[in-house]
Amino acid sequence: MSKIKLLSPRLANQIAAGEVVERPSSVVKELLENSLDAGATRLDVEVEDGGVKLMRVRDNGSGIDKEDLAMALSRHATSKITDLDDLEAVATLGFRGEALASISSVARLALTSATDETGSGWQVTAEGRDMETELAPAPHPQGATVEVRDLFFNTPARRKFLRTEKTEYNHLEDVVKRLALSRYDVSFTLRHNGRAIHNWRGGASQSERERRVAQVCGPAFMDNAVHLDIERSGLRLWGWVALPTFSRSQADLQHFYVNGRAIRDKLVSHAVRQAYQDVLYHGRHPAFVLYLEVDPATVDVNVHPTKHEVRFRDGRTVHNFIFSSLHHALAEVSPEDRLARTEQESARPSVDSTGQMSRQSPMAFSAERPAGNWRDNYFPAAMQSAGADAAVAERPSGSAGVGEQSVGYAAGAVQAPSLDSMSAVEGEIPPLGFAIAQLKGIYILAENAQGLIIVDMHAAHERITYERMKAAFAGGAIQAQPLLVPATLAVSEKEAGCAEEHPDTFAALGFEIQRAGPESLLIRQIPSILHGAKVDQLVRDVLSDLIEHGASERLAHHVNEVLSTMACHGSVRANRKLTIAEMNALLRDMEATERSGQCNHGRPTWTLQSLDELDKLFMRGQ
Repeated sequence: MSKIKLLSPRLANQIAAGEVVERPSSVVKELLENSLDAGATRLDVEVEDGGVKLMRVRDNGSGIDKEDLAMALSRHATSKITDLDDLEAVATLGFRGEALASISSVARLALTSATDETGSGWQVTAEGRDMETELAPAPHPQGATVEVRDLFFNTPARRKFLRTEKTEYNHLEDVVKRLALSRYDVSFTLRHNGRAIHNWRGGASQSERERRVAQVCGPAFMDNAVHLDIERSGLRLWGWVALPTFSRSQADLQHFYVNGRAIRDKLVSHAVRQAYQDVLYHGRHPAFVLYLEVDPATVDVNVHPTKHEVRFRDGRTVHNFIFSSLHHALAEVSPEDRLARTEQESARPSVDSTGQMSRQSPMAFSAERPAGNWRDNYFPAAMQSAGADAAVAERPSGSAGVGEQSVGYAAGAVQAPSLDSMSAVEGEIPPLGFAIAQLKGIYILAENAQGLIIVDMHAAHERITYERMKAAFAGGAIQAQPLLVPATLAVSEKEAGCAEEHPDTFAALGFEIQRAGPESLLIRQIPSILHGAKVDQLVRDVLSDLIEHGASERLAHHVNEVLSTMACHGSVRANRKLTIAEMNALLRDMEATERSGQCNHGRPTWTLQSLDELDKLFMRGQ
């Protein structure tokens, strides 16, 4: 008797269903993708009991002919590909031809469709039997309705692995949201247990797209998002990326689409993480809604049963394009851009508890504040004439900062600019305004056109120093300063040997280090930016990186981490008293520096307390 047997069609379908149908959300995903491929412009989804009891998807697409209804429930039956050339350049969401067959093998399925507006359609049903279907006439407008009841009714083992109604519904809702973000021109509705949950109207304009993103991802995302649209070398990336300050504890607000298909790809995730690496706080995740458009022939979508992953023909080019696009988009966000976005948010009318639009009337003294001649508003006359000169005169030659550290230039000491150079146009107030005080030696308080700016001076100066050091390192121009008396550093024998093996690496970073003994090093030269700072721990950190990453070639990939550490050591510390001129110089540097909104570790460097927010604190106008 033969040991090898052909599986029954029913069992084969149920095995295939294990790859396609994991839970109710998997069913809804397949049905919605079929509807979108059919040209639908309106999709209505209705579910009960989280989708386990009922899932009904109705569309207004092209519909299915009577002769094709029974075939549509067969395995490997599809209208989307016919030969190998079609498979090598898939332009539709679905193409496997297994979804309906797999679903009908583990649930009670009814497919009703009509191809015209006469109202006469046909219905085909299947209930987990051996490919047996029943065809009957049924009234239906143009389009199709797929009704799936009692999921896994004939496979109790699979049904036991389903979660609670709330959990299954949350997964299903996420699927609908992802598809709603993929097609802005299509209207979506979602009902659960007879209650309307979502109703998203379709639209193709930019404002309608932003409205859809705000509805799906939340208005806070749009308030903190940067729009980009970049096209190069046959690749186009567009969408929205959130500012680093709007990071998440989980990767739950990340939507990436390739030619309209929602994917989760390791190459894409790595490129996004690299773009955020200098500005994102440790353990946080970025938020984004991005769309990549490529030639379908250069991407393979047939690498995963559920089509969640893709493979690019030229992965390196795609990776570099995504990274560079996001990297520059985040770098170009200036304080002026963020403040403009804040003004737009505050200009939006709020909705009170009665549903009426409301706005608090402005305070009387706000309009009376003079906008011009800011010198009189921000500085006493005596300070205007002698503030900066006195601050520089009190310091010895060669020092531009307070104490031992400079307030901030990688090339060495630079005097704080005079007040006349702070604004080219009389009466113009810069985005971050002008300093008025220093709080506890940690924060700079400044006044701008909107209210109070609070700056973490160490975090801000750290970012400025870091960006300048990166530029200097890229140009091979990190300035070094020989030490009059070499510093001795006690290290382990392994660390000393590592320093002896990599003199070129330290030289590129501005150091000159020699081995003085089995467990000691001589530091003869340091970067100018570290003048007056303690470099012992920094040298140990560099040695640790060299030991961990092996050769200096591998350290080159981690050089930004080393420069970040150097910038931290070379930045102005807390409890350093700064003059008004120095604080203003730091504010101007922030306005001209990329990514100045976050320090090297992802912490915010400044925040705005608008006049409206201050009024609320003191209950003014209420």
